[in-house]
Amino acid sequence: MPKIIHAADLHLDSAFGGLGPEKARERRRESRDLVDRLAELAVREGAETVLLSGDLFDGERVYPETLERLRSALARMACPVLIAPGNHDPFTPRSPYQRLVWPENVHIFRHEQLRAVALPDLGCVVHGAAFVGPDRTSQVLSNVVLPPDGLVHLLCLHGDVSGPDSRYGPVTREQIGLCGADYLALGHVHQASGLQRQGRTWWAYPGCPEGRGFDELGEKGVLVGTVDKDGADLRFVPLCLRRYHILQADVTDTTPAEALAACLPETAGLDVCRVIFTGEAEGQGVDLPALESAFRDRVYALELRDQTRPAQSIWARAGEDSLRGLFLGELRRRYEDASTEEERQQITQAVRFGLAALEGRDIG
Repeated sequence: MPKIIHAADLHLDSAFGGLGPEKARERRRESRDLVDRLAELAVREGAETVLLSGDLFDGERVYPETLERLRSALARMACPVLIAPGNHDPFTPRSPYQRLVWPENVHIFRHEQLRAVALPDLGCVVHGAAFVGPDRTSQVLSNVVLPPDGLVHLLCLHGDVSGPDSRYGPVTREQIGLCGADYLALGHVHQASGLQRQGRTWWAYPGCPEGRGFDELGEKGVLVGTVDKDGADLRFVPLCLRRYHILQADVTDTTPAEALAACLPETAGLDVCRVIFTGEAEGQGVDLPALESAFRDRVYALELRDQTRPAQSIWARAGEDSLRGLFLGELRRRYEDASTEEERQQITQAVRFGLAALEGRDIG
């Protein structure tokens, strides 16, 4: 009954392009700490093998200090570590995997076809394959049936269960159910899948262990637990330092600052937050630059968006005999006839800019 840690998609040395230059550099440095946290978890949990299902690196260009931190962390795990390179870090002549002498406990799968690594002390065999280029359309599990020999059979792959036509290592559910593995450790999808079962084979995506953008929200981590012939018992363990959030702040009957303060999570000082203001706002809408300045020290990184609609009171002068009244009357008709939220947002901006111009205010 080997105790395993299953992780994937570390994407070390990502650009973190959604952040400013200073924060992006800081996040790249912090991402190197992730491998140390993973090593500490392996030691603390007494892991007997670690499966890394690809995309450890974000690309071929990797800083030397990143490679050294990873090499050192994997050595500290003091158990077999098996790596199946993915589409971002394929095993090629220029691969980062070729640039180091890795610790003796590390095995890197180097071929497109499945290869087996026996772990006799654990009564276990780990089967894996590698991307050898930026894509792979072949189905590595096609016609694979592992022997019913009483050993625990683990599969470590970077692959895509979304469909047989994927460019990124397609794996079908039927193939999973027929392959005879006890557990399939997958990488590629950055959202944790939870433990799944197809036939007698359990499988999962752990998701990425550290979010890098607003398409990777909430807690991120790895899977830890045991696998035997009777099944898999794995739990999700958060490992991320920072989280990404998309939040809504309704300004109706309150100020934007109060709405913003109310929606922020307790961990905002560590996290990256996108806040979308909704509801009815008076006048020129939400003063985003002022709020960004006021809340700068309360959130690690803050992005604000104004999707409020004009307060009903703004239409009160739509019927008056003036340029303002004619302008508001026309825009109100367009607003009420709009068929999409995007159209309504465009009209809202037109109302605010138009009134600012009519009143001689700074449009900003």
